[in-house]
Amino acid sequence: MYLANFLHIYQPAGQQRDILEAIAVQSYRPIFEGIRRNKNVRLTLNISGVLLELFDRHGYHKLIDLLRRLGKNNQIEFTGSAKYHAFLPFLNEKEIIRQIRENNETNSYYLGKAYNPKGFFPSEMGYTSKLAPIIENEGFKWIILDEIAYNGEVGKVDYNQVYKIKDTNLNVFFRERRLSNLIMSGVVRSAETLEAAMKDDLKSKRYVITAMDGETFGHHRPGLEKMLFEIFSSHKFNLITISDILKYYKKEIEVAPIASTWASSKQDINEGIQFISWSDPENPIHKWQRRLTSLALEEVYAMDKKNARYPEIRKKMDAGLASDHFWWASAKPWWSVEMIELGAQNLLEIVRAVPGIGQDKLQEAVGLYEKIISTAFEWQRSGKIREMMKRRNAVYRIPFKDRTWGLGGVGGATYRAFLDMMRTLEKKAAMRGEYEKAILWRDAIWRIENKTDIYEAINAIDLLRKEIPDKEVERIIEKYRDDYRRLRGGQPEDRT
Repeated sequence: MYLANFLHIYQPAGQQRDILEAIAVQSYRPIFEGIRRNKNVRLTLNISGVLLELFDRHGYHKLIDLLRRLGKNNQIEFTGSAKYHAFLPFLNEKEIIRQIRENNETNSYYLGKAYNPKGFFPSEMGYTSKLAPIIENEGFKWIILDEIAYNGEVGKVDYNQVYKIKDTNLNVFFRERRLSNLIMSGVVRSAETLEAAMKDDLKSKRYVITAMDGETFGHHRPGLEKMLFEIFSSHKFNLITISDILKYYKKEIEVAPIASTWASSKQDINEGIQFISWSDPENPIHKWQRRLTSLALEEVYAMDKKNARYPEIRKKMDAGLASDHFWWASAKPWWSVEMIELGAQNLLEIVRAVPGIGQDKLQEAVGLYEKIISTAFEWQRSGKIREMMKRRNAVYRIPFKDRTWGLGGVGGATYRAFLDMMRTLEKKAAMRGEYEKAILWRDAIWRIENKTDIYEAINAIDLLRKEIPDKEVERIIEKYRDDYRRLRGGQPEDRT
């Protein structure tokens, strides 16, 4: 078995210095140093060009030097991406190419020859079919997507072969949700528990791809970086880069990935709302954000390219295409009035900066800004945000108690057995210092007992299911898992 780990690290162009410092200390520096200390590490990394610029601006030159060194030593392979974390399915071809080339130029400037990307990471693994020919034409050999993109379901990818996108020469690699989610949610916090979760995989001849935000380690999940270092130093995992997979697996199958992101669920795809975190048909803020973005871009296109201010305004427009403020306006469950305002303000400033802007366009931009901000504050004050989050969470509820205890007989025995095992594992995890795992067992017990278990509890159920061989129990658990796969996206971690 070969294990290919992929990490994506990014911060928005306007990130506050104290937040950047915290993430650098808690996550970036420990991860990079951990890779340096373990010469056997092979890792695929996407670092957005804007983050390298932030490192430079705020004096983190040693981090840049370390990344360059790790790339030269072939411990890290870098990928291409959109420089400002733009959501590529929403952009036209011209802007997609510009974001890719700007990113390549910036990364090449800071990383030198160490930056030689063969693969491409679309922000949020956001994909539509229009991207494949563009990415191939830009010289990339492969793209990484979530496994839901394979055919709209989870668990269907055969990791004993490689895939190529139909009508192109572009390979596509699919990130495995189950293992990625177990790591991101903090369920596994040591190489030992990861080995237990991968027991069947370790004996196989397949490859495994995990993919997540690099900030998961140490920042979103304090202490989880230690597990990463244990994996780095363990001889039980054959660590490779994603590009290495093509050396070991030759069987190639054509596939036509579907529109999706790494947060899309099967139900989202079936309902045509796989981009709901950035374009929710029920969210007027998203509609106004899209219009304000389009208006700003139209006015920049109309500018005289010889105008002395054009380069400055065009660069602000590049940064203004970042997807962050859409994501923070989703309220399902992500919400931040501050980030919503920042995104809208940046776009309004771009429109105001365009020389000779018409009063009608300026008034429209101001009106859109005011609608976005006033609505965001009203939703915050009125409690609408809490209700939206509550409704979204309600979708994920499956009362496990009703599916076991409520059946009586063997169901009641199953219910008691699960709770007893969870209590035992909670104590053992706490004794080993795996506190987030202990909290997972504790929370799972409470949710199951009170019939408020949401789908994060599936991680606990998943690790326990093989302990009870009863066929009826397996049937109940499998139904629970099927519903989980249908409803739950692939990003369970807290990215606030």
